[in-house]
Amino acid sequence: MHKRTIEDLQLSNKRVIIRADFNVPLDDSLQVADDTRIRSTLPTINRAIDEGAKVILCSHLGRPKGRFDPKLSLAPVAKRLQRWLGKDVLFAPDCVGPSVEKLVARMKPGDVLLLENLRFHPGEEKNDDEFSKALASLGDVYINDAFGAAHRAHASIVGIPKFIKESAAGYLLKKEIEYLEGAVENPIRPFVAILGGAKVSGKIGVIENLGKKVDKVIIGGGMAFTFIKAMGLEIGNSLVENDMLDFAKGVQEHAFSRGVKFYLPVDCVVAASREPGAETKIVPVQEIPKDWYALDIGPASVKLFTEAIQNAKTILWNGPMGVFEMDAFARGTMAIAHAVANAYALTIVGGGDTALAVHRAGESENMSFISTGGGAALELLEGKALPGLVALPDRNS
Repeated sequence: MHKRTIEDLQLSNKRVIIRADFNVPLDDSLQVADDTRIRSTLPTINRAIDEGAKVILCSHLGRPKGRFDPKLSLAPVAKRLQRWLGKDVLFAPDCVGPSVEKLVARMKPGDVLLLENLRFHPGEEKNDDEFSKALASLGDVYINDAFGAAHRAHASIVGIPKFIKESAAGYLLKKEIEYLEGAVENPIRPFVAILGGAKVSGKIGVIENLGKKVDKVIIGGGMAFTFIKAMGLEIGNSLVENDMLDFAKGVQEHAFSRGVKFYLPVDCVVAASREPGAETKIVPVQEIPKDWYALDIGPASVKLFTEAIQNAKTILWNGPMGVFEMDAFARGTMAIAHAVANAYALTIVGGGDTALAVHRAGESENMSFISTGGGAALELLEGKALPGLVALPDRNS
């Protein structure tokens, strides 16, 4: 990576602001339900502690819309972080202002302070200069380790670097960029992209960018039925984007013209309604009943996709194969998770729902890399520049 990283900086005795992505799910009792994102930033935090920095952590949580909301406090994160670090984590009642400045002034080398939710201030999402300056004034060095928010032009992502002397990427941000950019720019072939999820429109850029680079494309999930309808087949009440039919047809034709192997489901699990417990059956895609909903890929599709994956050397997977949140329609996604995990390949999972599905399939440990950022991963795979990365200085500057 050509950006300056944490390894390029001296952190001893400096106040180091680390922008982390602690946007974690909380359960009904407001405890951390999944701490993957917290654990992902530990290498960066530990490096700063080991070097004797005064570590100031900041993050957003949820969408409080610029107002204080006790249900979206980062206090539970401070508690979980304390357990992982094995040391006290101070928690600030705000992220800027005199009370925070006093806490920072009292910090000793090796201390860790977590600021309250950045999005309790409207200045965060507005990328307000005054708010950025107030945050930057708390530190001497800024480390961005929040890949999941790197596609946002917010104060804590692009504002702080304008007003602080030194900035760099943390270990997680560096790892995410290297895996995702590396897979696309310089893959070991055969390179297979598995794309799922609900809509074609949400993945246009990814389909266009990856279409030029892959050897095989596998399409599943709700978006597959836009492609299937574009071929003139009946899809019943299945999810479809009628304004995307021409685009879908063009993508397929473009793939064929380039010699890219293009796979769509050959069968699917259909249900009489989307209600839990509705009648289901497995049908070929040519025989989807008129008023039924296709909600998962079927066993023949699983076999086809698994065979397509087998000789891959690089696999990039973004988007589930069906409505995997419901057990009746989870089999396709789980089967693909096992197939990807068993492939003798570099396997990259593109965050969000796909990461959750892989976790549910018990295959997280068997993937080469699971991205922590859904939206940011998508934008990177589209070939877009991430604002959080652009804001950091290059290594030679």
